[in-house]
Amino acid sequence: MLIAAIAFFSWNVKKISRNIKLGRDIDIKDNRKKRWGLVFRVAIFQSKMVGLPISGILHIFVYAGFILVNIEMLEVMVDGIAGTHRALSFFGFLYPIAISAFEFFALLVIIGCLVFLARRNVLRTNRFWKPEMKWWPRLDANLILITEVVLMTSIFFMNASDVILQSRGFGHYDKVGSFFLSSFFIPMLTNLPSETLVFIERTCWWLHIVGIFVFLNYIPYSKHFHVFLSFINVFYSKLEPVGKLANMPSITKEVKSMLTGEEPPMDEDAEEVAFGAQDVKELTWKHLMDSYTCTECGRCTRVCPANITGKILSPRKVMMDARDRLELTGKNIDKQGVDYSDDKSLFDYISAEELWACTTCNACTNACPVNIDQVSLILELRRYIVMEQAAAPGELNAIFNNIENNGAPWQFSQDDRMLWAEELYINEKSVQ
Repeated sequence: MLIAAIAFFSWNVKKISRNIKLGRDIDIKDNRKKRWGLVFRVAIFQSKMVGLPISGILHIFVYAGFILVNIEMLEVMVDGIAGTHRALSFFGFLYPIAISAFEFFALLVIIGCLVFLARRNVLRTNRFWKPEMKWWPRLDANLILITEVVLMTSIFFMNASDVILQSRGFGHYDKVGSFFLSSFFIPMLTNLPSETLVFIERTCWWLHIVGIFVFLNYIPYSKHFHVFLSFINVFYSKLEPVGKLANMPSITKEVKSMLTGEEPPMDEDAEEVAFGAQDVKELTWKHLMDSYTCTECGRCTRVCPANITGKILSPRKVMMDARDRLELTGKNIDKQGVDYSDDKSLFDYISAEELWACTTCNACTNACPVNIDQVSLILELRRYIVMEQAAAPGELNAIFNNIENNGAPWQFSQDDRMLWAEELYINEKSVQ
């Protein structure tokens, strides 16, 4: 089971890695010290989660509990492979203390998951009921939360039945000490026959073994793949000011040649330049990694001024759509080969109305707990609309024409720029 689970997970990770590498190459190797600082602050210590204190603190409970409780799961794995009982019990008196601490974090995970279930399904927090949060995103979150509650609860029953069997000297259940929180479950089980207790203990034990393997291979199909990718994605965060646009080398070359009057050197081996992005392959691999890292938490959409004022733009939906399109592209490659085209693009998922509703304020980027850059992806799609399709809104086309003809966004010619100052007795030379 262990070998099969690891092999299947590796196969899925390899496909996701292949999909991410479909994007354009981009060099992100600068300032490694600052990047590692971001990983520790944002990814490991969850600094941006506490922007919403209640959900942030509860998420830290679940996050920390998930990591620490899995240390006990490692012991379960070792016992399963080696045929031992409580393999780490050689730590002596420290062992029951450690297991009691793990149980405390398991309780925090249960509390966090129950509150999250209530917020999603009873209180119906608005950001979890947006149009893009249809049956699968909603079901995906609930499945994970319910599974976590079941797995954490079964720890208490496994440990409680184990302690009772230890006290009876039954079978291989050697004495290793009692555990604090699971001791409260002992009165519920103490009158049961030993064979029944063995059945309960073994059922909970196998539930964790199978649960870990199933969870491991479920998350590549789930938004919970951010459990792995968030650390990598934060490391490759954009370190420049969030509003800074990435220049296109081909455009920069043309502008410089216009200013200097020098013809740019011809490169016969150069590929045809595409302006902006029509589909996932024209985005960078960082954009594609962003889409896989999206946690679907909705914090970006919650602060988006366009969404708040009733426009259809949702930054979360943009990232989910990019991921869905990338997944379909990967499946097409698997079935039809790398050169296959299904005559679809990102614009079959994301409408121009959504893209032009973005104010580029970067509120979404600042709110994202895993440093996803939604705005830069939106701008790449806008670039394609403007520079490849010449389909910008009328207001922008008027501005473009004015800049081309008048050297400014306004409709006045350059010779008329100082007419406004004629009656103000302003010396034109001093203004200049």
